[in-house]
Amino acid sequence: MSLNDGSAGDPSAPPEASPEGLSPHSDPVDNSPESPRAATSLSHPVGKYRPRSILNRVRSWDLWTKPRPMVAFLLGWEALAVGALALGLATERSPALVDWARFGILVACATLHIQLTRRQEERRRNRVTAVHIDLSGIWVFPGALLLPIQLTLLLIVIVRLQRWFNARRPPHKFVFTTFTHAASALLARTLFEYFGGDLSHLTPANSPAVFGFLAVVGFCYAALQAVVIGTLLALGGTSAPTLSNVLGSKDDNLLELSTIGLGTVAAVLLVNIPPAIVILVLISVLGNRLAEINQLQSEARTDPKTGIFNVRGWTESAERALGRAGRSNETLALLMIDLDHFKWINDTYGHPAGDDVLRSVAQTLDEITRPNDITGRFGGEEFLILLPDVDQTAAKVAAERIRHAISEQRIVTTDKRGGRAQISGRTTSIGVSLFGPNGTSIEQLLHAADAAVYTAKEGGRNQVRFADADHRLEENGQK
Repeated sequence: MSLNDGSAGDPSAPPEASPEGLSPHSDPVDNSPESPRAATSLSHPVGKYRPRSILNRVRSWDLWTKPRPMVAFLLGWEALAVGALALGLATERSPALVDWARFGILVACATLHIQLTRRQEERRRNRVTAVHIDLSGIWVFPGALLLPIQLTLLLIVIVRLQRWFNARRPPHKFVFTTFTHAASALLARTLFEYFGGDLSHLTPANSPAVFGFLAVVGFCYAALQAVVIGTLLALGGTSAPTLSNVLGSKDDNLLELSTIGLGTVAAVLLVNIPPAIVILVLISVLGNRLAEINQLQSEARTDPKTGIFNVRGWTESAERALGRAGRSNETLALLMIDLDHFKWINDTYGHPAGDDVLRSVAQTLDEITRPNDITGRFGGEEFLILLPDVDQTAAKVAAERIRHAISEQRIVTTDKRGGRAQISGRTTSIGVSLFGPNGTSIEQLLHAADAAVYTAKEGGRNQVRFADADHRLEENGQK
């Protein structure tokens, strides 16, 4: 697991210095003997940075623009990781010939994997905003189990540097993620040694026990990365610190577990059948391709602004829920939520503030609804929630709870000039339609809920209204 650190060619990165120690885009200057620059340059050899220049570069790092709690956690974690790694290096044995052979195999396989999937990895990374699952853990995890920590650290550096040259990212995120991988490898190595890890004498009798402690080690290896990186994201590493953005979605975590599983297989093969590990290179390349396909499918169903279902994704899930309700004769309700006077927010604070409001509302809806409720963005400032196994009374309670929760929001955002602003006291008009009385298809329920929203608007806004029981008949021209 790693942070999504941006795309290649980050404009915030400082330009490289020319041979004379100047920016390639520096303006011409007067270098005559009488000029102040000429006098200064005599005391500083050409090609060396002056202390003030280095200090200015440090001060310009993107790191210092982040929230203070995030910066403090980042620096504190890196200091702790350095201490733990130093202790691990001091107490580790010297590498043997077999260690160097295994190290060479893992470096070769990792390099082949990284270079064959370079473009896919760049596309995957550019599509996410927070957590990114890097499949190179397939090669790092077996190194953590089998190699002395010094070789494991060297393996991580080689892997990470190749990632860096393929997609340059803000240095502070890159270094933080690298230290996190290293600390996780040290933890895995320590646990593996504690359990007396030996993969060279596997038998049907001892394989369940070996599988058990490998599962524990793999879980701890992945959990440490998830907790540390998730904490950094929660402290300011993402603009929308939702649970899925901080700890990863279900698909992200399944991909991470698959990566650890393949790493475990790689360790067993490396000890018992080293040439067979080449098969995992092909599997890892295929894994990258499948991960990209899954990401594209997810994007097709997800609203990029809020992270919840878009109309397509919501409709697909709602149709399945409606089918289940029809077969089992269950109740079901549909809520259409319209934010009142949303245009005023855009006109007063700017469209970025409006986007912050939409994200905050989506996060609130995700937090106060049940796991089986289906939430989506209908478009503009309208949201949809399908409530399975809910009658009219329960739907009224749920709608009022949502209306109250949105009115209690305190959304910190920016105004048109980029200054700090807070938006609060927002109201919503909610229309509710019921499966059966208002229709038996998604289209019928949507029309009924939309009509109820207009009734709420005409009635003064900031209220919940139910669709008329005879709305379906009126719609079909039967009344």
